[in-house]
Amino acid sequence: MAKSTSNKSDKKSEKPVEELTYEEALAELEEIVSALEGEQNQLEAAIKLFERGQALASRCSILLEAAELKVKQVVGDVVLPFEEEDE
Repeated sequence: MAKSTSNKSDKKSEKPVEELTYEEALAELEEIVSALEGEQNQLEAAIKLFERGQALASRCSILLEAAELKVKQVVGDVVLPFEEEDE
């Protein structure tokens, strides 16, 4: 079973991390975490999955920081806390 997961990950890893959207990177990262937690992988396969996961986590972080910068540009540096309206 570990080989089918490796093949599945290998197919996805064909697309460079830099070309993934946030949603694609996060979904693949979640799959890698599940594979590392739930399956018995050979050491070399586990290392490759871990390295890909690190790159995906970095990509997600970069995309989130870019989104935060855009929000700050739109609303300014001060983001007001959410206040509930009284009904």
